[in-house]
Amino acid sequence: MSSPFVREFEEQLRYTKDLLDRRMTSSTSTATPMKHDFTRQVEEVQVPKDDINALILDYLTMAGYSNAAKKFSKEARLKPQQDHASIVARQQIQRSIHQGNVQTAIEALNDLDPEILDTDESLHFALLRLQLVELIRTCHAAPGGDIQPALDFATEQLGPRAPTNEKFMRDLEETMSLLVFKHDTLDPSIAVLLKPDLRRDVADKVNKAILDRQVWRRDAAIRDLVQMRAWSEDAVRKETTKKDIPARIDLNLDGDEHLSEDVVMT
Repeated sequence: MSSPFVREFEEQLRYTKDLLDRRMTSSTSTATPMKHDFTRQVEEVQVPKDDINALILDYLTMAGYSNAAKKFSKEARLKPQQDHASIVARQQIQRSIHQGNVQTAIEALNDLDPEILDTDESLHFALLRLQLVELIRTCHAAPGGDIQPALDFATEQLGPRAPTNEKFMRDLEETMSLLVFKHDTLDPSIAVLLKPDLRRDVADKVNKAILDRQVWRRDAAIRDLVQMRAWSEDAVRKETTKKDIPARIDLNLDGDEHLSEDVVMT
């Protein structure tokens, strides 16, 4: 018969072993978590390659990547969605805006469709405002730069339009502050006007306006799919009946964890 000390030791040993076993099981579970049933079902869905290729071609066409769209349509054996020359024209206009050559972009846009700027005052003002920003950028680039061209442009082109719209007036006032203050001491809300984001925003608006005039969708189909997916998930989560879906459903895109609702829904 074992002594009480031995029995206590053996009991403590069993307890320690059980504790270690539970920790090892927990650690293994954490390292290799079981896939949610929803995730497994998604992975089992087979999307036809032709559908994927069509989405890719649609994006390249809508975004104005003319050469890539032309080459991809041939490789994927798909009919081009839009005339190559039309895509090239949109691409060149966008490139001019991205490079800060706004006057060139305006002239090319008028050559492509003279009525776009005549019928869209907001777009026209956005282009002229960006042109003013580029003029101010140029005059500040060199010591003692002449600001008169920027002042004349603001007075002749933006001045008559600003009073007709409260937003136009506010945008003009913010832009003119670039002439008054040193660019390295600007308030962040004003300094943003000198960042590439403004060029990208205006270029995107111009691209959508052209597509709209050509009776095309303004956005690539893949963006519509992402919006629909986000709406569907939100609708399911708001239902009173609890649905068995993961707490988080990623889009499986690079940097997906940084995607915000604004990016998805705009």
